[in-house]
Amino acid sequence: MPTRKRVAAYARVSEEKGRTLHSLSAQISHYSSYIQKQQEWEYAGVYADEGITGTTNNREAFKRLLDDCEAGKIDIVLTKSISRFARNTVDLLETVRHLRELGIEVRFEKEHINSLSGDGELMLSILASFAQEESHSISENVKWAIRKKFQQGIPNSFSIYGYRWNGKQFIVEPQEARIVRLIFDNFLKGISAEETEKQLEEMSVKSYTGGHFGNTSIRTILRNEKYTGNMLLQKVFIPNYITHKSKNNEGELPQYWVEGSHEAIIDLDTFNKVQAEIARRREVGAIANLPINTGCFTSKIKCGICGRNFQRSSKSRKPDNSYKMWTCASRRKSLGCKNKDIPETTLKKACANILGIDEFDENVFMTQIKQIIVPAPNELVFHFHDDTVINQHWESTARKDWWTAEARAARSAYSKKHPRSSGTITCFTCKISCNKCGQNLHRKTSTLVSGEKTRHWRCPAYSNCGHNGLEETLLKTISADVLGIDEFDETVFIDRIDHITVVSNHELIFHLKDGSEVTRQWQFKYRQPAWSEERKKRKREKIQEARRKKYEQQNI
Repeated sequence: MPTRKRVAAYARVSEEKGRTLHSLSAQISHYSSYIQKQQEWEYAGVYADEGITGTTNNREAFKRLLDDCEAGKIDIVLTKSISRFARNTVDLLETVRHLRELGIEVRFEKEHINSLSGDGELMLSILASFAQEESHSISENVKWAIRKKFQQGIPNSFSIYGYRWNGKQFIVEPQEARIVRLIFDNFLKGISAEETEKQLEEMSVKSYTGGHFGNTSIRTILRNEKYTGNMLLQKVFIPNYITHKSKNNEGELPQYWVEGSHEAIIDLDTFNKVQAEIARRREVGAIANLPINTGCFTSKIKCGICGRNFQRSSKSRKPDNSYKMWTCASRRKSLGCKNKDIPETTLKKACANILGIDEFDENVFMTQIKQIIVPAPNELVFHFHDDTVINQHWESTARKDWWTAEARAARSAYSKKHPRSSGTITCFTCKISCNKCGQNLHRKTSTLVSGEKTRHWRCPAYSNCGHNGLEETLLKTISADVLGIDEFDETVFIDRIDHITVVSNHELIFHLKDGSEVTRQWQFKYRQPAWSEERKKRKREKIQEARRKKYEQQNI
């Protein structure tokens, strides 16, 4: 029997042409029925995107279609037209060519094009160019209509917290207007957006959409001139109709100021004060935000690799001791920056050296240093307020600075209260490493059916080294043999053994502190769990039953 082709269809309805979901439902129904009527075809589904323009890449169903094609689940793809599939000529041809390499055929019904035919790509190139130009024309017509409305003082966005649009103008919503005034008042009092966010949460105030009122929404409200009863139209625009990414209008297009278009919630003088304060805080940096715990280095240290500021963090050491580090924000968020962390003690020493003073002084630093750039690990570039620039190399002394006599005494007292025999740390901890992955073996505890606990030393789960765990009782027996003692002694082990290397399931290498090495063979043995009394009873009954049946058969 010939193999049936697995056929899928792609459908999309675009909001920009006023299509409805009924149209999309009709397309899905048509393709489902059409494919299933063909005896030589096997139905592979219909992939449909709702109300999404073909020029965008945010088409989830289309992405799933391509993923299933990659997985070999589809042989033929049906679609209504080129404009439904894509309006970007380059993307269309790349997608069709990729599917053709996979042996997948794409059929465009309206244009009667088969991507696997000889002239298929030529026709696709020509018709896709027309489709792309049509999309461009529609985009320009929509923009022209919006800009004509701007000239008439009509906005393009009608959803704004504090107002409701009645079809002609914005009408104040009293309860929301009260919250808007609170947000502006808080900001001028020095209260941060984060604190206001918490206050609104306690007041059970919801956003315009009914969700959480976040600090991002609060900052957007503080910058919106519509609360003064005026409107600035065409603040942003979309330069590329294919990418659909908006851009701030910085003089590329005319802007329109509509004065007194609706009732004000905030007077213009208050709004201007808020804008001036926003600019001041942006200039000063995080120090301007009073609730944030800042210091003289806050917003002063900038990474020369990624451009982000360094942030302060605490590195704790037991018992009650810690030291401060300055870390690049990108590195702190694991975004790949390679700049090193700078201990605060080292940073202060470098600053004192540059400023020519014996001990770091915060006031002198703030007065003279404008910014510190970190161009590479262990390098600092100091920029003074008088435009002087000085380079400084640094080396970390944090460990030495931290390990003071007081820290040693505190550590000793902590160790006495938390002895190694607690079970978390043993004499083998950090002493056994795998020759294959290089990682230290971890101690794992298992409980048998009988309730007995067994402990094994294994490689970390992510290493996948393949060798079996080393049972602790066996490890102790082998260690005692290496040390030449009758019974394993933890003190003797710590005193004489530096570390152990696990070579395979059959070999251990003991590295002694005198520089010598001792190799020992070991064999992993599977240990069956101890039988419970109930299991033993069931086994006895089965043996007796088997013997009885055998005896009966022999005497028939």
